[in-house]
Amino acid sequence: MISVGIDVSKGKSTICILKPYGEILMSPQDYTHTQSDMKKLVDKLSKYEEELHITMEATGVYHLPVSQYLKSHGYTTYIINPLEMKRYRCQGIRNPKTDKIDALMIAQYGIDFWYRPCHESSIEDIRTELKLLGTQYCSFSKTRQDRCLALCNLLDRTNPGIYNLLDGFNRYSGKDKLCDFVHDFYHRDCIVKYSKNKFIERYQSWTKRKGYRFSDTEAGQLYQIAKESIPTLESTASTKLVVQEIANVLKEVNASLYDILSRMNELAKMLPEYDTVMTMKGVGASIGPRLIAEIGDPRRFHSAKALIAYAGIDAPPFQSGKFTGTERHMSKRGSRIMRKLGYEVMDSINKHQSLYADDPVCIYFLRKRAEGKHYGTAMFAAYNKFLRIYHSRVSSILNETETAV
Repeated sequence: MISVGIDVSKGKSTICILKPYGEILMSPQDYTHTQSDMKKLVDKLSKYEEELHITMEATGVYHLPVSQYLKSHGYTTYIINPLEMKRYRCQGIRNPKTDKIDALMIAQYGIDFWYRPCHESSIEDIRTELKLLGTQYCSFSKTRQDRCLALCNLLDRTNPGIYNLLDGFNRYSGKDKLCDFVHDFYHRDCIVKYSKNKFIERYQSWTKRKGYRFSDTEAGQLYQIAKESIPTLESTASTKLVVQEIANVLKEVNASLYDILSRMNELAKMLPEYDTVMTMKGVGASIGPRLIAEIGDPRRFHSAKALIAYAGIDAPPFQSGKFTGTERHMSKRGSRIMRKLGYEVMDSINKHQSLYADDPVCIYFLRKRAEGKHYGTAMFAAYNKFLRIYHSRVSSILNETETAV
């Protein structure tokens, strides 16, 4: 039983090797993240004949070169949450902190939690790729929100009232009708310079060329809004440039989101739990792959409670002596992506209550609402139940798949 503790920083790691009862086999030493130094580390580890556990903190992307190199040489690394490690380390009074002390404490942590389970499988590379795509999807979504806000502010000055009239980004087709429209009709003067009938003809021709469905009512509304609006920016070359550039950026971001989501669907279909997840109510072609990517293998959580805590929607108990706290709020200490996905799942269930009348999550949500709970409270309480069901079903499928293999 030998524990290797690695304190990772940018470009280098401090490594300590321990045996039980504090026996130090290698005092903390620095290794750079280069082929030569990593080879020295592997050569040193290969001399030990006992079982090795290599433990390190999750440090963004800094720990990946070390983890990947060790994995390529047949070693399994245990990645732990930095907050968990911090609380483990801060058990003394003074709590000094240096890289050498951290490496020693991580190695000791590996001894104390030696029997913590670790699930490794042949599909781990797919999950890693999915996680990367999911993170980038979230980042591009934030960029899109910023650009949509900029476009909305600009349209309020060039063509007030049309922002919410036309459909926005469609995740399943990659098209954005509003972006395409304002690129060609960047100012209300581009609409009202025609008569109503002439504009409707041009709009019909435009929808046919762009591949959208034509609506005579929609065309009439666009013309009426433009005719009644009061723009605060003149129709100049600068106005045209700014509106079209924002629309172009939005279309590029939309294309990136569509490509990322398409690739995520391709990868998610290779995983054994895909069909199980997609049959759950509130999960569609957009939410499903992102949910699978963010949770990964649910068996890495020792229970459904741990998965709920990872999402940050748990309310930790607070009790001391005769006092027991009852009005507890969700911790919000966890994955914000999971909480966003939870909102999307529950919003879908809420909008399709008639279709999901027999779903236990929907039934639980409606019961909480009937009890007078606030919409947000009821929504995340039902999401809590959703994650419990997810953990149970997906873990069962993965166990059955491994047993069959």
